Amino acid sequence: MDNSSSGDNLLARLEAKGVSRRDFLKVCTIAAGAVGLPAWAGEQMAEKAAGGAKPSVIWLHFQECTGCTESLLRTSHPGVAEVILDLISLDYHETLFAAAGHQIEEAMEQAIAANKGKYVLVVEGAIPRKDGGIYCQVGGKNAIDTLNRVAADAGAIIALGSCASFGGVAAAEPNPTDATGAPMILKGKTVVTLPGCPANPYNLLGVVLQYATFKTLPKLDKLGRPEFAYARTIHEDCPRRPHFDAGRFAQKFGDDGHRAGYCLYKLGCKGPATHANCSLLPFCEVPGAWPVGIGHPCVGCTEQQVAFRVPIHTTIDVERPTAPGTYPAIHPDHSVVGPAAVGLGGLAVGAIVGAGVVASKKLTAESEKHEERE
Repeated sequence: MDNSSSGDNLLARLEAKGVSRRDFLKVCTIAAGAVGLPAWAGEQMAEKAAGGAKPSVIWLHFQECTGCTESLLRTSHPGVAEVILDLISLDYHETLFAAAGHQIEEAMEQAIAANKGKYVLVVEGAIPRKDGGIYCQVGGKNAIDTLNRVAADAGAIIALGSCASFGGVAAAEPNPTDATGAPMILKGKTVVTLPGCPANPYNLLGVVLQYATFKTLPKLDKLGRPEFAYARTIHEDCPRRPHFDAGRFAQKFGDDGHRAGYCLYKLGCKGPATHANCSLLPFCEVPGAWPVGIGHPCVGCTEQQVAFRVPIHTTIDVERPTAPGTYPAIHPDHSVVGPAAVGLGGLAVGAIVGAGVVASKKLTAESEKHEERE
């Protein structure tokens, strides 16, 4: 197939649905940024996808509510979901397939055979282990056997959502089905985990397109999470953080502090112990579309030791406490600034400026290398 023709067809289909070329590029750029890649990587992802190089995706459902799939589809811009589905070749998905029964099972086998070693396996939902996995069966096969079968020939494996990453709500006490996450079943294999209830669709798209474009996966932490999405806590980038630093807290729902946008820590916010990029990458392209953005404390849905274990409105310890003297105290001392403080301030500004110069040089060098490659 002619790549240019395939690319024109893809763009023509999207434009017919009201999605411009600019929108298409924007989605790819956001996806690249979600996994820490520069803007030019997003451009390459767009070129690759428009050229017909769409990764084959086999999407398995186990113990879950299908919320991760729904979050992908329920975007504010009607065309974004269509863009995402046009960027990948979704060869098996029980929720979105019109077919059923033997037809859909045959489609999965064909996709495995045609893309052996290259397809992306997306796992949504927890895997029950009790009594040999009889509590979740599709097509006469239990979840454990199906997962091992499809994962054996996958090029990349992604556990989407908290249920697939570590068991999620299905593994909450008393965990009657002995549910667990995909990494616990696929021991010895690299599994990219994207916990969240639901996970952000752009984190998924970024990982899939990076694999399809560069044949690489983003840098992962010890739990298999992409560092650019999960290295920082909600607390570090929370828009209510200045109120925390200044000691301004909502005491109860609906009080003056809550209405004024004060910090929700005393209402049980789990942001200080929750690693995710929700505050930086809102859901459905709607600013503020996440729990804290609508006035509810973070519930810690990405953390195995917090989600569905710690009561929602129970306060927790701050994982990365404020360093003394770095942020203003609750009742700051407005005494005269001394020479020592001025000197320290000068050193801090100098360090920031120096870091900016180094970063600028690094970006310039990377840009020049990219231009040479082109």
